[in-house]
Amino acid sequence: MVADAQADPSELCEKSELSVGEVASRSGLAVSALHFYESRGLIASARNAGNQRRYPRSVLRRVAVIKVAQRMGVPLAAIAEALQALPAGRTPTVTDWRRLSARWRDDLDERIRTLTALRDQLDGCIGCGCLSLKVCPLRNAQDALAQEGPGPHF
Repeated sequence: MVADAQADPSELCEKSELSVGEVASRSGLAVSALHFYESRGLIASARNAGNQRRYPRSVLRRVAVIKVAQRMGVPLAAIAEALQALPAGRTPTVTDWRRLSARWRDDLDERIRTLTALRDQLDGCIGCGCLSLKVCPLRNAQDALAQEGPGPHF
């Protein structure tokens, strides 16, 4: 008997485990992104007898939390740290999400303040074009910002 190529939607709802392709399809992520998340400890799978990855259905909520946190600009390392703090790798509940998002809120507010200040100062700086050695905030005389680490700073 040949198996039907199209799965019956009612069968999908009954499955307790999903293949990597099913998770990719349901989450909108590429299979390679799911493999990357797994390599970083953000999600976990089990292997079946054929050595294929199988994910619990709850991984869909976990992936949704990861995607929302990334859209907020939270680094994957911080997301992984927060998710690892959940008991036994539990999928975040509503209460968990409130706690996790509260942890990231201050950082997000600070980034918004910094970007707003940068935008407001760039309007004036680009408009004047002076690049004054004494008053221009973009000059960074004597590399004074080096103490804040590598890369550009504002």
